[in-house]
Amino acid sequence: MNQRFLALLLTAGAVVWTAALFLSPFALLGTHPRVVSAAVFVYQGAGRICHQRSERSFHLAGVQLPVCARCTGLYVSGAAGALAAWVGSRRRLAAPRHTRAVLVAAAIPTALTVGLELVGLAHPSSSLRALSALPLGAAAGWVFVRSLRAESAAASESVIMRYDSR
Repeated sequence: MNQRFLALLLTAGAVVWTAALFLSPFALLGTHPRVVSAAVFVYQGAGRICHQRSERSFHLAGVQLPVCARCTGLYVSGAAGALAAWVGSRRRLAAPRHTRAVLVAAAIPTALTVGLELVGLAHPSSSLRALSALPLGAAAGWVFVRSLRAESAAASESVIMRYDSR
């Protein structure tokens, strides 16, 4: 599969999933069985990767989102980071040089809040949990899509160079 296409799928999936997270509470309030079923499907899927604790989640229209505040922050910023990775010219595309360092640095706020919660030293609000996840989600979305796009660009250049050398 072409890396550019994979990057496009990853970006589209991140945006669609994030939209589904915010639309699902409203869908649960609806009366159309298929719409409600789709929302239930989102909640069930999200429940496989998130604890969904009400006191740690945002609520829309009086209904809890399918994921906790921290996961909400990760998904929103991940989609934004993936979209941001499409900005810029193809000529300036390059995979991030220090990918691991970028991801580790971006994970520090999330790790810090999780660690403080685990040892009982702090109980951050849902807003703080979401905010602490923003750097990690944005960095991950940007790094993954930008890396796939850079691989695709490099493969295209390789093909062009082989063709020109004939």
